[in-house]
Amino acid sequence: MTLTQWFIFILVIQVIHGLGTWKLYIKAGRQAWEAFIPVYNAVVLTKIINRPKSWWWVILLFLPIVNLFMFVIIWVETARSFGKNQYIDTFLAVVTLGFYIYYLNYVADVKYVENRDTNPKSSSGEWTSSILFAIVAATIVHTYFMQPFTIPSSSLEKSLLVGDFLFVSKFHYGARVPMTTVAAPMVHDTIPVLKKKSYLFDDDFSKRETSWLNKLQLPYLRIPGFEDIERNDIVVFNQPADTLLDMNNFTPDRNYYKPIDKKTNLVKRCVGVPGDTLEIRDGYVYINGKQNVLPDRAKLQFVSEVQSVNYLNDNFIKRLGSTEYSRYYKIKRNRVDQFIQQNFRLELIEGDPENLYLQAYPSEFLNQVISRYGLGLTGRMEINLTDEAYNKLKNDSNIKSIKKIKREKGARDSRTFPHHPDYNWNYDFFGPLYIPGKGHTIDITLENLPLYKRAITEYERNTLQVKGNQILINGEVTDQYTFKQNYYWMMGDNRNNSIDARGWGFAPFDHVVGKPVFIWMSWDGFPNARWERFFTTVGGTGKATSYFIPFLVILAITLGFNKWRKRKKANA
Repeated sequence: MTLTQWFIFILVIQVIHGLGTWKLYIKAGRQAWEAFIPVYNAVVLTKIINRPKSWWWVILLFLPIVNLFMFVIIWVETARSFGKNQYIDTFLAVVTLGFYIYYLNYVADVKYVENRDTNPKSSSGEWTSSILFAIVAATIVHTYFMQPFTIPSSSLEKSLLVGDFLFVSKFHYGARVPMTTVAAPMVHDTIPVLKKKSYLFDDDFSKRETSWLNKLQLPYLRIPGFEDIERNDIVVFNQPADTLLDMNNFTPDRNYYKPIDKKTNLVKRCVGVPGDTLEIRDGYVYINGKQNVLPDRAKLQFVSEVQSVNYLNDNFIKRLGSTEYSRYYKIKRNRVDQFIQQNFRLELIEGDPENLYLQAYPSEFLNQVISRYGLGLTGRMEINLTDEAYNKLKNDSNIKSIKKIKREKGARDSRTFPHHPDYNWNYDFFGPLYIPGKGHTIDITLENLPLYKRAITEYERNTLQVKGNQILINGEVTDQYTFKQNYYWMMGDNRNNSIDARGWGFAPFDHVVGKPVFIWMSWDGFPNARWERFFTTVGGTGKATSYFIPFLVILAITLGFNKWRKRKKANA
């Protein structure tokens, strides 16, 4: 819905509310017309239900997601204000979606209970009220202030590790008002355990504009933040390509459609901001012709092929600081069966015609295969290395050869943005590419159209046609375009193991979720806790400092003080 459509929708709701409550307003000593005035009727209603100082109830009634719970509370409280305190009254108020109030307004002979005691009459009522308001409070914090987030992949390895639990600030860049208005609170796109979609939306791409469910979507709105996204910031955002049929190839064919705020959450480093001209040379990012300098906590990693005199054992690999590697195993040709062919990549190394070599990652599954087939471990592997670790291996006497695995310049990779045959780019050699921003006007030609077509059509919702040598945007011939929002270039530090902007292109600002600020817990697989990462900051320079012990000390002092104060009060 547009803002105008939402305004009309809200007015309709006010009329429905007025028609269902005006007699109740009169019985409570108010005027009938007060039930029909938007916002004002909510203020009056809080007084009727004996919540005159709860001005924040009025605000919560207009906050998406939160208001779903507030409506339920208001329905129940209204019924109780007119003497309907039984369980059946609460049940009917909820299951009829508030239309039980119509029965009270037009049919039932009810009297207004002035100065009603708002305290729950039973322990179950007290528990219900506590749980409802806890959900409301948690939803507000989760939606507008701070959201927990778990690192799912190693794309920012060294800075953020798989198993890090973060707090992501919504207010640094400005909290985004939920666009999906009917959804379960505090979950993303799937309800845990049930594995069901957590929101009402028609994900059929062909119906994205016509389905009545999708009409419930709010237009994009964001509360102003107090800082802009800066180059090299780590950012959580919704993946722009999460409506694509094939997430790995990023082809334009579709089979489902998701609202922006329900697309997959990702965390990457913003290496390019609006106004930058970005280029990738040999895997390194260059901005406006100069190599991008990362913060000292960030470490780039590239996959290298290593051949050693003896195989590199796990302890040696651990000292290198690498967490991702694969080894080669030797197997006699006559022992290769269908299982091996289907589950492993096999290759013949020149000069060894009797044996085949399979590449595999260490796992319990692999150990079973080794035992079954009698595989022989070789001194050959592929391993993720920082530049520091790479140089260390180069000078190791056990290493016969080492080289980074990279594509050649000009070798087109079909996975790479903009997925057009005229652009011979790959993940290691890319660009140059200008990153547009709000209010930036660029010349549009048939040559650069593949770079900006998705932004113009998908993210800024314009129609675009090419007729001969002419480009038509919204039906008008043009050779320029002015962008409506900022765009960013998001990449992982783990360059060979990151699905990022090199695959899907620009990330629009309306996809930005927030800024990771704090690691409150970190696990390297249960029960291995990384204690040194508990309560550390995401940003900053130098070695990260854990504030876990100071936190425990402050917590102990606070609990002890509260216990002492209660004891003193009891003895007074």
